[in-house]
Order: sequence, then C-alpha cells, then structure tokens
Amino acid sequence: MTKNNGQAEIASCPVCDSGDIEVFVSLLDIPVYCNVLWPTREEAVAAARGDMRLGFCRDCTHIFNTVFDPALITYSEDYENSLHFSPRFRAYAESLAKQLIETHDLRGKVMVDLGCGQGDFLRLVCKLGGVRGIGLDPTLDGETGSRRDDGPITFITDSYSERYAGLKADLVCCRQVLEHLGAPRDMLATVRRAVSGRPQTGIFYEVPNALYTLRDMGIWDLIYEHISYFTPKSLTRAFELSGFDVRGLREVYDGQYLCLDAVVSPEGASPPAAADMDGVAALVARFAGEYDRLMLGWRGRLATMAQDGRRAVIWGAGSKGVSFLNAVKAGDNVACVVDISPRKHGLHVAGSGHKVVAPEALRAEKPDMVVIMNPIYKGEIETSVRDLGLDAEVVCV
Repeated sequence: MTKNNGQAEIASCPVCDSGDIEVFVSLLDIPVYCNVLWPTREEAVAAARGDMRLGFCRDCTHIFNTVFDPALITYSEDYENSLHFSPRFRAYAESLAKQLIETHDLRGKVMVDLGCGQGDFLRLVCKLGGVRGIGLDPTLDGETGSRRDDGPITFITDSYSERYAGLKADLVCCRQVLEHLGAPRDMLATVRRAVSGRPQTGIFYEVPNALYTLRDMGIWDLIYEHISYFTPKSLTRAFELSGFDVRGLREVYDGQYLCLDAVVSPEGASPPAAADMDGVAALVARFAGEYDRLMLGWRGRLATMAQDGRRAVIWGAGSKGVSFLNAVKAGDNVACVVDISPRKHGLHVAGSGHKVVAPEALRAEKPDMVVIMNPIYKGEIETSVRDLGLDAEVVCV
C-alpha cells in the first residue's frame, strides 16, 4: 500500500492561479484508482491509497484536491471507465455524436479525440457521420492499440502532447479527461498552439459538473483520479485564460456533465471578467455541512440491515460505487457489487475488496435491497431487477 503522506499542499488554483483557497472537505486514505479493478481480493485491499482535501477557489469557483500527488497515478490499459454497456448512456452518446456531426459539419472531415478510452465514442462518430478519426489514449488495450488503423480511425496509445501538435483536425474533442490533469491549462495551451493556424477548428470538451455534485450532494462523485471539479464559471475561465473564445456551455445528462464549445480567440482579446462566486460558495458551505451526515447515515443503514439478517448489494462498479463502498466502510454489510460490463466480472473493488458479479448472479444472492449508485440509470436497473424475478427494494444513494 502506498500513500501520499506529507504531500505538500497546492497553494494556488490550477485554473486562475489565485491563492484565495478554502479547504472544505477532507477524505483520507482513499483508493487512488476507482476505475482499476483487481483479480483478487487481497490485491484489491492492498491497492494504493491517497488523501483528498478539497479546496474552493474564491476567485474563479474552481474546486480541486489541494494534496493531489501525481506520482500515485499512472494510466494504463487496466484503467476501465467505459459506460457504453448502458442503454441510457448509449442513447446519450449517440445523441451527442449526431450533434457534433451537425454542428461542426463533420461529414468527410477529421475529428481528433483526446483521451478516447477504448474508442467507443470515436467509432460512433465515424460510423454515423462518415468521419475520419484519430484517437489518443494511454489506456488503449493491446487489441485496440495494436490496430493502428481501424477503418477510418487511427489509434495512438499515448497521452496528447506537443509531439502530436501536427495532427490536423476539423474538430478537437476531449471528454472526461481535463478533470484528471494536475495542470489543465497546460493541456489547453498545447491545443491552442496546435490549432493557432487553423482558427476554423472547433473545440469540444466534456467534464463532470461540479454543480451537480454540490447541488445533489453527490458525495460519491469524489474520487482521487479527479484532481479538478469544474463549475461552469471555472471551466469558462480556464478556456478564456488559455486563449479560447467560449461559444457555448451547457449542462447535459441530467446535469451531470458540462459541455463546452470553443474556437481560438483573436489576438488581443479582452481578459475574462471575474466570476460571481456567491452562489457556488453557498453550495460549498452546505456540502461541507452535510457530507458527514450522509456518509454516516448510509453506514448505519447498511449495518442495521446486516444485523436484521437482510442482504444488500450495490449496482455499479464504477467510480461512484467504489467511492461509496470505501467511504461507508461497507465490509460484509454489502454482499457484492453488480455491473453490466463483462469487462469487470470476477474482479474486485479497490480498497473494499468486494467482488463484481454479473446481474444474473443476483438470482443466487437473493438481495433484499439493491442500492443504485447513479439515479440516471434507475429505470433500466429496476427493469433488470424485475426481469431477474427479484423482489428487492431498489433505492438510489
């Protein structure tokens, strides 16, 4: 087990460089990987851990882990965070793909996808729009990464950097990556330099929405892999300070994500205006006050069920589920974790060691309660539970 004991505190905001930072929540000794599962329980329990102390920037409203240690994180093909096995997510991805094709007139053109995962979304865009694709990601598995040319798509098993600045694109797309970077503006500056001679190139970024986490008390959204939690104000500020003109910003996926469209700013553009932080500051204060109450409430609820001889399972072996199991110290009070992704079956959750099983395994488990990690999937999970012939209570965290 490794840990960032004594990690120096980051004194300034990674978006605006302000030193006016208020730490409001601390999570100690948490797994550094929520999206890496392990072959055995022993390996999972011994997985690396770190600390999180969330700071709120009172200048741009950005939220970030002030004790993040980048030395603890290395992304490889073991990292698995695809959501494309969910019908609800596939519908969202298809809608977004069609939107990007139409908005950026991509038919017959080129999209570069920075942090493409296993290429699911890039393949979808290329299929629907006759688009040529280039995908970069250090976590590409051997099968995908070795197929350097997948029809109209070229995959590169690497992180985006200056060495790829020569890649020509009509759209640069980057989804669920910026929040992982210790210096997000460094990436944006690299992209800005790469497209400086092609002002017509569209820029599209998607990140988790910190306002959703704060408004809905999404305490299970807090994971070590994410150093940054962008609000609409801080995301806009990051792009403006990096030389982009933000053309659109919207909440999507029931408010869980932020989508931003931008182009290169003309030279000599005015500096960004200061953010209005009062509303976000109030949400931060409420979140800090409610965090312990919610966590302890779930811990007590699961313990009471176990004492009464009733069985609980968690549905969702993604970041929320891993965060939940470790935060509430679930132990034997949770029988197992269910996930629809066959890539995860038989593996174990970092920290807690719980085994991940297929939905069909619940016929033998016969749970009394199924706890859903993300309410957006409640409908499809309830249908699956009933189709399995289970008479379990289905609840959302």
